Formats: sequence, structure tokens, C-alpha cells
Amino acid sequence: MDVNDLLLDGYGRLPDLVRSAVEGLSTDDLRWAPGEMANPIGWLVWHLTRVQDSHIAELVDKKQVYLSGAWPRRFGLEPDPEDTGYDHTIEQVGTVRPESVEALVEYFDAVHEVTVGFLRGLTATDLDRVVDERWDPPVTLGVRLISVLDDDLEHAGQAAYVRGLLGR
Repeated sequence: MDVNDLLLDGYGRLPDLVRSAVEGLSTDDLRWAPGEMANPIGWLVWHLTRVQDSHIAELVDKKQVYLSGAWPRRFGLEPDPEDTGYDHTIEQVGTVRPESVEALVEYFDAVHEVTVGFLRGLTATDLDRVVDERWDPPVTLGVRLISVLDDDLEHAGQAAYVRGLLGR
């Protein structure tokens, strides 16, 4: 198995996880949180998608999917490329208001398509390229891709957990 297959497999697990976390939910369900300082399902899925979108866009040197079309409006937000949910206060979390499950899934699918296209073209040598020198040691493309995948999988798991608490 080569590196592309591994990365495609890892990122390829996300669509089913995202769908199973949100499928059949109402907008109220998407905004429900198990506690006053907890993140709701809609925010978790929006955030994991924003993280992937912003990092992959930077890596491929293209505009974020989020900034094309009506994506921000579909989440009740302004088109801010820096707003990925990172370091959101609970008040900011509450401003993310997905209009529907479809909005979350369609945005995720659009980002996933860009990600998969990028991953398919990578070589093992590409993964050693330094993409962020602000850290010691500097971050390589391979490390960044695993970091984004890890973050997305964690948030997908959190969304599934919160879904399990709905109605209890």
C-alpha cells in the first residue's frame, strides 16, 4: 500500500462518519448541546469541515470552498476565511446556525472532493515538503495532513457522541 492509499483511506472514512452524525436530524437537533458550555452537532461538523477546507486550500494555494457560493449564509455567518471555529467562545459557537443537515453534508462533500483530488496527486516525496516553519521542528505536508485528519476524526466522534445524547 502506498501513501496515497493510506491517506485516501483515512480521509475516506470521514463522509460516512459525518453523515451518520447528522442524518435525519432537525435544525433544532443540530443546535442542541448537552451542556451550556458544550458544542452542538452542527457546530462540530461545520468546524471539522472548515478546518479541512482552510488547510487544504492553503496547501493547494486556492480559494477556500467556503468562500465560493452561499456557504457562509447557509450557516448564518459572514464569509470570513479566518473563521474556522478555532478558539471560538461559547457565544461564537452559538452563532453557527446550519440551515439544514443538507447544508452541512453538501459543504462537507464539496470540501472532501477538493481534498481527495489533492491527495490522489501526491507522492511520498511531497510529504516531506515543509509547509509551516513557525514550529520546531517545522511542519511537513505529511504531518499537516495527518493533523487535519486527526482533528476531523476527533470532531466526528464528538458529533456522534452528542447525537447519542439527544433525547436522553
